[in-house]
Amino acid sequence: MTYIEIILNNCIYLFCPLSIYLLYTIYNKNMDKETGDLAFEIAILSSLYFILRFGLPLHHKYPTMLFDIPLLLCYCKKRPSFALVISILIIAYQSVALSFHPLLLILEYSLYFLLYHYQSKKKEWDVKNMLQVFIIIKSFFLALELFGIINPIGTYQENILSLFGLILILYFMAYLVLSFFQKGEKIVELNTDLYNIEKEKELRRSLFKVTHEIKNPIAVCKGYLDMLDVHNEKKLQKYIPIVKDEINRTLILMDDFLDYTKIKIQREELDIYFLLEEMEESLKSLFKDKNIVSKFSIPEEELYIMGDYNRLKQVFINLLKNAVEAKDEEKENHYIRVTAEELDHEVLITIEDNGIGMDEETLHHMSDMFFTTKTKGSGLGVGLSKEIIELHHGSLIYQSKKGVGTRVKLTLPKDKNMP
Repeated sequence: MTYIEIILNNCIYLFCPLSIYLLYTIYNKNMDKETGDLAFEIAILSSLYFILRFGLPLHHKYPTMLFDIPLLLCYCKKRPSFALVISILIIAYQSVALSFHPLLLILEYSLYFLLYHYQSKKKEWDVKNMLQVFIIIKSFFLALELFGIINPIGTYQENILSLFGLILILYFMAYLVLSFFQKGEKIVELNTDLYNIEKEKELRRSLFKVTHEIKNPIAVCKGYLDMLDVHNEKKLQKYIPIVKDEINRTLILMDDFLDYTKIKIQREELDIYFLLEEMEESLKSLFKDKNIVSKFSIPEEELYIMGDYNRLKQVFINLLKNAVEAKDEEKENHYIRVTAEELDHEVLITIEDNGIGMDEETLHHMSDMFFTTKTKGSGLGVGLSKEIIELHHGSLIYQSKKGVGTRVKLTLPKDKNMP
């Protein structure tokens, strides 16, 4: 077997446990879990075991010396206590298997320990400098071992060439392993940063959702409170329940924000036609104030579906509010039509207006998060509505033409057994 094959063989035994450790660390970071010291210690012990048990010799009279690389990695990772454990194992192995003098080994590995403490006192941790001094110490003791224990009858030139070759390979392998581990840790840190960025984006998205949606009930409350006359009992009985409902909807939105998660729905049996009639009554004053003719064509019978009442109400408010804001001031007669019809397995609700409409590009991007053509819009209303409807296993389709108007087709399943 060639030297290249021997080196590659030993690389596999060194790198495999370390690679698994880095992958495990990335997985734990993504799951918001701490990796702890145990995983690193298992990886180091596995590398040491594999290189001692299966590693191929770099010198015919010196089975292997790459077992010092896991030890060096412990020191570079600032694990001196575990490094002492590894040192004891290596000393025991060399004393028994290679018949090296224990006192000489204890002296060598004590110098590694002193090197670590000297390096740790510096303000900046220099891994490259530690590697170089480590190699110098190893070269000295390897020279003693070659000339005094391993090959005492060999020629001076032969031992010098063997020493130079072994040290060169050790330095190359150690540098390769340390570089690999440092690159792997940088990837772990980068992956963690990306994960944190995604969490922050999700938090911002939740904040924008709540900020956008909370304006609607507050605006409705303000409108009815402005119209409220404490001396008019009829208006009090009519407006106060509406204000209370909007406040409850606001509290639901705040719960979503506190959860930092995507919107959840709680299905219950509800009459979808009754909900539309309630929307007509609630927004009647808004349509009148904006000089918009509204027409709700809703069947008189009842149609029960499984859905979240407050969430669906939130969707209809968004859609109707958008239709109001799409009013074309150049047109004299602006209208909003709402129709509902029962199909075989679903209910179809259509909201149509003759406002300013949208061109193809705007229509294509309108569901994108934060996309808006409004001066003070957040670009979240359509995305929120679509998300809520999809959670109900329904669909929300926009049809529009610039200068003509917009039609929204909303479908919801009728099946009461839908989970």
